[in-house]
Amino acid sequence: MSAVEKAAPAVQLPEIGQAFGGGFFSGITIENGQRFASITAGAEHELVGEWGKYGEKIEGADSFTDSRSNTEAMAAAGSELAQKVLALDIGGFTDWAIPARDVQELQYRHFKPTSRENYCWNRDGDNPNSLPVGLLYTEESPAKTQVPGFAEGEPETFQARWYWSSSQRSADFAFYMYFADGNQNSFGKYNELRVRPVRRSLID
Repeated sequence: MSAVEKAAPAVQLPEIGQAFGGGFFSGITIENGQRFASITAGAEHELVGEWGKYGEKIEGADSFTDSRSNTEAMAAAGSELAQKVLALDIGGFTDWAIPARDVQELQYRHFKPTSRENYCWNRDGDNPNSLPVGLLYTEESPAKTQVPGFAEGEPETFQARWYWSSSQRSADFAFYMYFADGNQNSFGKYNELRVRPVRRSLID
């Protein structure tokens, strides 16, 4: 262990679903060798809207991990949904974003609201940018969440609906996740879907 590592205070992360950083701890992502705590906003802060303009490729909105840079690019291109998320002030934190694809996968993995079999096709569940690495879903895994606060009928429960990610697929499409069964695919940007905002905090 280096002198810097010895001097740096250890970050004490809570359990999944516990209050943290203005929201609730929802897992760890890795980007450029750095680890980030992913934080999901409470259900009361969900928004609904179109991703953006159909047929317009937005530069800088293609990351699977950097939710904030994606959202800022969307907002700069005129996305009202992204602009509303960037304007959020939750618990004194103002760096909220629409979750990037692999950040959103952590939300489903830990907070799945239904007992339906998971959708097992293409890349559903494959998440090389999480810690631990996310594996392809099976019909049974992940299971319906039992995390306090997010379990069925509790205040922070996700709805069994489609949620936008901020990760662009093409000029016409962006990635979404269906929280009823974990289907990860892409929709036309003109569709109105839900968003559960996120922010992140650097661990190391």
